[in-house]
Amino acid sequence: MITLGMALSGVLYGLVVYPGEPVIIGAIFALFMGVPLIAFERRLLFRPLRRWIERLPTPVFIVSALVIYEVLMSAGYALAALLLWPLDLLNSKSLAEAIVMPFHVFLYALAVCALIVFILRVRDLLGHDVFTSMLISRYRTPVKEERVFLFIDLADSTSFAEKHGDLRAQQFLKALFAAFAEPVRRHKGAIDDYIGDAAIVTWPLEKGVKHARCIRCIFDIIDDIETNAEAWRQRFGQVPRLRAALHGGSIITAEIGVHHHKIAYFGDTVNTTARLESLAKTLNRPVLISAELAERIKLPDRFGIEDLGVHAVKGRGQTLGVMALRPKAKVEVAETFDLRIPAE
Repeated sequence: MITLGMALSGVLYGLVVYPGEPVIIGAIFALFMGVPLIAFERRLLFRPLRRWIERLPTPVFIVSALVIYEVLMSAGYALAALLLWPLDLLNSKSLAEAIVMPFHVFLYALAVCALIVFILRVRDLLGHDVFTSMLISRYRTPVKEERVFLFIDLADSTSFAEKHGDLRAQQFLKALFAAFAEPVRRHKGAIDDYIGDAAIVTWPLEKGVKHARCIRCIFDIIDDIETNAEAWRQRFGQVPRLRAALHGGSIITAEIGVHHHKIAYFGDTVNTTARLESLAKTLNRPVLISAELAERIKLPDRFGIEDLGVHAVKGRGQTLGVMALRPKAKVEVAETFDLRIPAE
């Protein structure tokens, strides 16, 4: 969609500024100029450079970003001109003249890219699903639907803050929540909110149970952390240890707020998931799933499940069947599931 938008902006510019010329020329120039810039913004191109300028003071960051945009768009413009020149589609008198980007073209391309970057930033801020839902007013009127919720909590966060200070603890949480992003995206979930040291991930029920996405998501997060354990130790002195709970069912979804809008979820399902995550600490199990949700998922062979029986969940009027999840490799070497998170 971004690529198509870029191409159409080039076609529009060509129709207005160069009427009578083939519209494909504007589309090609727009793509060669805009796609590298958007790729840079999305950290797909020159990722170390992007991370470096993000750490600069805001005025320096803006100036640096504009310089990089100019370089990327000028390079893209020149490359497009080199490709079109042999086809005799350009009106320039010489190749040297053809590859130099006119200032008015730069201003137009910068405006289009700035608009696209702004839309992407708003989408990132709200989340893809929330952004789309607000755009089409899906939840302006409350809707009853079924969703899966995954609550992920950082164990020992209080002791880490006491030892290293609140600022360092916040940096730890920021890095941890960033590590959640790719597995959640990969398994088509959405991070709904961050509450203290916990993150809430959600899926529409059908999407979350399909291919056991909600289960694969949490274990991919754990696996990624274990794979990068040494990097975590070097940076923060310890490896994050997580507790998680999965539950699903009917909820009411609605867009709320006046000056600050938000998609909110109401109902027993959300509260039960939160209570189930607290129960993980009591039962000394890192990943719990309700029996209700487990029955709706075809469990992949690489995971084992342990029935923990029926438990009374605080705030719920009835008991809840609870199960623990773990990779089968760990099931074979442990009688109890205390490999990642000892009791606090």
